[in-house]
Amino acid sequence: MKIWVDADACPVVIKEILFRAAERTRIETILVANQPLRVPPSKVISAMQVPSGFDVADDEIVKRAEAGDVVITSDIPLAAEVIEKGALALSPRGELLTKANIKARLNMRDFLDTLRASGEHTGGPSAMTQADRKTFADQLDRLLSKASAKR
Repeated sequence: MKIWVDADACPVVIKEILFRAAERTRIETILVANQPLRVPPSKVISAMQVPSGFDVADDEIVKRAEAGDVVITSDIPLAAEVIEKGALALSPRGELLTKANIKARLNMRDFLDTLRASGEHTGGPSAMTQADRKTFADQLDRLLSKASAKR
């Protein structure tokens, strides 16, 4: 099992939670971005810089993720692709995306894209709250506990 992080848009506070979890569990954690990233010195945490371009980081994660891996992303199409491969997808707000809910999330995303294209202002995501951080940390802990029980 590995943790893949769509790091271009991942909030710093979520990266810090991931760094602590990776060190505690000794699970390899790879941050993928199209810009240089600083990660703490660690045998289990690394950064992978990919070339700039639309969805290049996403494509790299899809290519490398395997069944049982965890992918941290707020990108719904990326989540859908890794779920198809048998990986788990977790949003930075702690929402576990699964085969059961990903289609509805894709439909909502497409609907909002259509509204924005027609000139409707749909607003962006709300600011990250302390509750969001806790939800993410708790969900990540549950996923990693299940994974280590299988090892």
